[in-house]
Amino acid sequence: MDDEALLRYSRHILLPQVGIEGQERLIDARALVLGAGGLGSPAALYLASAGIGTLALADGDTVDLTNLQRQILHRTASIGKPKVLSGAATLAEINPGCRVIPLQERLAGARLEEEVAAADVVLDCSDNFATRHAANRACVKYRKPLVSGAAIRFDGQIAVFDTRRDDAPCYHCLFPEAEEVEEVRCAVMGVFAPITGIVGAMQAAEALKLVIGCGEPLAGRLLLLDGLAMEWRSIAVPRDPACAVCATRNARG
Repeated sequence: MDDEALLRYSRHILLPQVGIEGQERLIDARALVLGAGGLGSPAALYLASAGIGTLALADGDTVDLTNLQRQILHRTASIGKPKVLSGAATLAEINPGCRVIPLQERLAGARLEEEVAAADVVLDCSDNFATRHAANRACVKYRKPLVSGAAIRFDGQIAVFDTRRDDAPCYHCLFPEAEEVEEVRCAVMGVFAPITGIVGAMQAAEALKLVIGCGEPLAGRLLLLDGLAMEWRSIAVPRDPACAVCATRNARG
């Protein structure tokens, strides 16, 4: 790090759990953020400002007026523009030292696997179960930590699935793909704007901790937020030994 970087990240470096070594890990790391919407906006902002060296931002949508109530990565002037390009411009203003890779697509199949394999940590900020399960399968395959978040109405949730740990569950252990799960979206049900900010910021915090190697991640726990009462609940999430996705991961190495 040069003198400017030392000054920029000085408040991190002052933390004994981070220090220069931890900050250098952030600078050397690559994060993949799936979704540049309500969750991806605060997550990307904090990752970039905190010093993540490379941030791959994936989203196939364009900025809409209805997004601006909560998607703080974008501005009114960005309406009609691809979200990843709008987001990259905002992130460059905050920290030009963060290399942003805009991926104007909804990652799936081989492309998703390629980006997951290249990342040090993956943040699932998407709004649909198909992407969540696909990201989980790729993270299990390549043994990459997955930070998953969701927000709807006044409710939020966040969990970490780090299958580098033999005792850690994957997303499929908690939400089996074959089960019938009602999929609700903000466009239909609405969402209280700050809830996405709370959950997205926490996703960034967990991702940064994973890269630095400090603290205890949320692996094996699901945090549920009731925003109306402003109460959190923590639920233990055990690994499913018969999970169709992660049960054989040790055998694959």
